Amino acid sequence: MAQDNLTPDSPETPESAEEFWDERYGQRDRLWSGEPNAALVRETDGLSPGTALDLGAGEGGDAIWLARQGWRVTAADLSRVALDRAAAHAAEARVADRIDWQHHDLGSSFPSGSYDLVSALFFHSLHDMPRERILRRAADAVAPGGVLLIVGHMGFPSWETEPRPGIEFPSPREVLDSLELADGPGGEWEVLVCDTHEHPETDPDGCPAVRVNYTVKARRRRH
Repeated sequence: MAQDNLTPDSPETPESAEEFWDERYGQRDRLWSGEPNAALVRETDGLSPGTALDLGAGEGGDAIWLARQGWRVTAADLSRVALDRAAAHAAEARVADRIDWQHHDLGSSFPSGSYDLVSALFFHSLHDMPRERILRRAADAVAPGGVLLIVGHMGFPSWETEPRPGIEFPSPREVLDSLELADGPGGEWEVLVCDTHEHPETDPDGCPAVRVNYTVKARRRRH
């Protein structure tokens, strides 16, 4: 899954999403930085390590960081190329025993179990994907007392001159509403964050740029 942006290296999009991501990861030895997403670091500050589910794990930057903080992580991705690479990085980081790498097309299969943290960061795709249904399953996988964290882009980067048609970027409120959580006084969920924020980036020419992202974070209450 997309961890950072939706700009493909080739104008040709392979037939399936799995083929697209396998091909994209196969074009380089490393596609992403290997560092954890800043939003994950920020929003997990103060949480006690437990079990975590990382959806769209890519090359494993977030999962490996979580494991280093003491979490036991289940990391799922569509691309076997990315998962193999992530497993190798986890071995290098000496946290391989704390991460279970799982291959899933999340529209048709989903990791089992419940988790203290479920994260879906930059969960976008150039292909058709039942995103809302997947995110509702993500919410269902949060254990009592656990946290759901969803982070995404509000639009294409400013330097993208030919944005892909048909790609939707919902607002944080739209994401929250689509989850159909029972929040509010006496409800099952407590919404902790539903907001946008600016994230500094670097454009392809190496110039500073800013991109607007959103964060939705909710805790499942204990009853």
